[in-house]
Amino acid sequence: MARNENELKGVSLLGNTGVAYPTQYCPEILETFKNKHPENEYLVTFNCPEFTSLCPKTGQPDFAKIIISYIPREDMVESKSLKLYLFSFRNHGDFHEDCINIIMKDLIKVMNPRYIEVTGIFTPRGGIAIYPFANYGDDDHQEMARLRLMASFRNE
Repeated sequence: MARNENELKGVSLLGNTGVAYPTQYCPEILETFKNKHPENEYLVTFNCPEFTSLCPKTGQPDFAKIIISYIPREDMVESKSLKLYLFSFRNHGDFHEDCINIIMKDLIKVMNPRYIEVTGIFTPRGGIAIYPFANYGDDDHQEMARLRLMASFRNE
C-alpha cells in the first residue's frame, strides 16, 4: 500500500535498525506523526512494563510499569521513539513522582494533546510501593482531568 510521504514526515526511527539506545535522558528523541482523525476524540494507551530509572540518592535501580493514555489533537507520539525515550531514563536519577511528571510534560510539549495521563506502578522497595499519577487536560478536558485525578486516589 503506497503511503503519502507527508504522513511519515518527522518519523525517522521506525524501521531504522541502526538506532542506538540512548544512555542519558533524551527528550529530543521523541517523534510525532499527524493524527488522521483529529475530528474524533479517542484514547490511545501505551503499556510500558519495563521502565527503569535510578534512585537519585542511592543510585539503585527502580522498576515500574508506566501507563500513558492520551486523547490526541493534531500530533501523535510514534511508539519506537517513545520506547527509546523511556529507555533513556535507565541511567537517570530522579524520584518516581518526578519521572512521571517529566514524562507527561515532555509528551505535552511534543504532542499538545487534548488530554494526557501518566501512571507509574513502581515495584516496592523497602516494603513500600509508589504509584504516582499525573494528568493534564486542555480547556475542554479540565473537568475530566480533575475527575480522573480524584479517581486515581482509589487505585491500588
